[in-house]
Amino acid sequence: MSQEPFVITVPGSSANLGPGFDSVGLAVNRYLTLEVQPSEKWFFESSSIELHGIEEGEDNLIYQVASHVAKECSVKLPSCHVLMTSDIPLARGLGSSAAAIVAGIELMNQLTGEKLTVEEKVRYASLWEGHPDNVAASVYGGLVIGTHTASSTEVLYGGVPEVDLVLLVPSEELKTKKARGVLPKELSYKQAVRASSVANVLVASLLQGNWEAAGRMMNEDLFHHPYRGELVPHLEEVMQVVREETAAYGAALSGAGPTMICLAPLHRGEEIQEKLQRHFPDFEVAVLRPAKEGIQVKKGIQQKKASAQIS
Repeated sequence: MSQEPFVITVPGSSANLGPGFDSVGLAVNRYLTLEVQPSEKWFFESSSIELHGIEEGEDNLIYQVASHVAKECSVKLPSCHVLMTSDIPLARGLGSSAAAIVAGIELMNQLTGEKLTVEEKVRYASLWEGHPDNVAASVYGGLVIGTHTASSTEVLYGGVPEVDLVLLVPSEELKTKKARGVLPKELSYKQAVRASSVANVLVASLLQGNWEAAGRMMNEDLFHHPYRGELVPHLEEVMQVVREETAAYGAALSGAGPTMICLAPLHRGEEIQEKLQRHFPDFEVAVLRPAKEGIQVKKGIQQKKASAQIS
């Protein structure tokens, strides 16, 4: 059990990469940071724009996750003061809620000395989230491929892709619940075979570093792009412009959207960013990199140093 201040840093993530629906995740270098100190009662605060209006007490998602896992482990969760910093935009498809879930599990882990394994953290997070893609990426860092049911969770680590990531971020939010609401309840057998074959080739190309093939498969998704396109009206145009007018390999919705992510050749992200910004002036176009590390914990770091991790 930790009695001294400590800092937890969790990366955001992009899920699916097109056809890897609910199973492929990639950690990105946007971060949620918690600076934690002992306190007589639970209190969460933040000056980050992305966390404006967060719940300050036990209704905070991070506390709810930490408390739930503590009960599952039959341990007592001491109260603390948590200063939160984040540059992960909310409801934009960059894993903000998944990062909070993972942070809650790690908070419980540090406060109680429970010493959960990486696999246990992913399992608890997947049970809460319902699928492993975003949460596993935030735990491991890099690329992950997983499957999840009520009885088991299997996740494989796929390394850190050597690519740039160019993201187009609309100003409007898109709640995951709404984005899931437009998906069909079932696919025909023929559709399912085709969709899963595309996903299989995506995963194989990612693991082989065959980015051209990965980009083609991102454009061929049949699991969610055809349905979520009505909620993200620029999706088809972005995919076409990326494919025909830039050096990027391909584009897809990031998670449930509305953010769109492009895989780009290493060190060419800024060039592609400039071209896409001219085409789509109403979007924030940013260059990110895959996050090499997942959860990080540092002891005794003061607020000034903790905040410096976000840039």
